[in-house]
Amino acid sequence: MNYNLEDLTKIIEFKTWSDKRKIDTLLEIDCNMYCNMGIDSNKTEREMTKRNSRKIYNAIKQVDPIVGTKLLQAMD
Repeated sequence: MNYNLEDLTKIIEFKTWSDKRKIDTLLEIDCNMYCNMGIDSNKTEREMTKRNSRKIYNAIKQVDPIVGTKLLQAMD
């Protein structure tokens, strides 16, 4: 199943999924956002993708604080 940005809270709250699966799915959403950007993407679209990426990393931080913090630090 393909997940998107609106599914962040749903993914985090899954009880049957392992933390690794949750993080992998969240990173897959992040990857798809960046892969869908192209050379014709304007500045607003790039900034929106970066903001959404920060939301995803904060969601990862709720699952695994160490990994989420490192991703957020690497972003800046």
